[in-house]
Amino acid sequence: MENDHSNMKLGKLTPVHDPRTLMLANYLAPDTLPQVPAKYYYAKNIGTSAWGMMDNDKIGDCTCAAAGHLIMEWTDDNGALVTPADADIIKAYSAITGYDPITGNNDNGANENAVLNYWRNTGIASHKILAYAALEPKNHNHIMLSVFLFGGCYIGVGLPISAQRQKVWSVPPGGPVGQGAPGSWGGHAVPVIGYDSHGLTVITWGATKRMTWSFWDAYCDESYAIISTDFAGAKPAPNGFDLAALQQDIKEIGKA
Repeated sequence: MENDHSNMKLGKLTPVHDPRTLMLANYLAPDTLPQVPAKYYYAKNIGTSAWGMMDNDKIGDCTCAAAGHLIMEWTDDNGALVTPADADIIKAYSAITGYDPITGNNDNGANENAVLNYWRNTGIASHKILAYAALEPKNHNHIMLSVFLFGGCYIGVGLPISAQRQKVWSVPPGGPVGQGAPGSWGGHAVPVIGYDSHGLTVITWGATKRMTWSFWDAYCDESYAIISTDFAGAKPAPNGFDLAALQQDIKEIGKA
């Protein structure tokens, strides 16, 4: 079946909602933020077959593959596309989780916070991020703002079994129960690269995928705005966003 992804690997572990996690809302000044359009889409120059699996069809490295796909999207937007090598994505996954690419041992997935901290401190495929902040659950304005202003959003979804054969990820008619129950298939990490009134566009298993807003509300269990110079160069944060305060708070948490 064309849309049957039941044999694909997942790999996002249960969210760890650390009370110290910094929230995007605390660093926004709505009066001075740029106007967010009703729809937006990045990566227009990346062909459907160019994203690559980054080995997520073989191992549960979706948390690192999602980072690799965001690096692609950011650098493409800047006119100098960088496609991380599969080996670099696997290297990061191994460092974070203890996965052994030779024996295949310890392929148990990863926690998104661990990946984000590794990405910020060490880098993935020689690319570091400056900071990240969690979005408020089910806040559609936050996800739109994150995608438009920062070039994407790093999210986790507790996929239901019903999503395995859906062309567009959507809540089944019976609701989020039974085969539509959150997490009944497993946890998955994907980057959001676009949105409109109908829903969101993400990258998964080397291709674009659509999800409805209702699917987002029902199954997204963590989401993060990421600030990177890969996207906006020397000025990665727009007016109305206090990057300096966010970075200082990250330092303070590191000292705790």
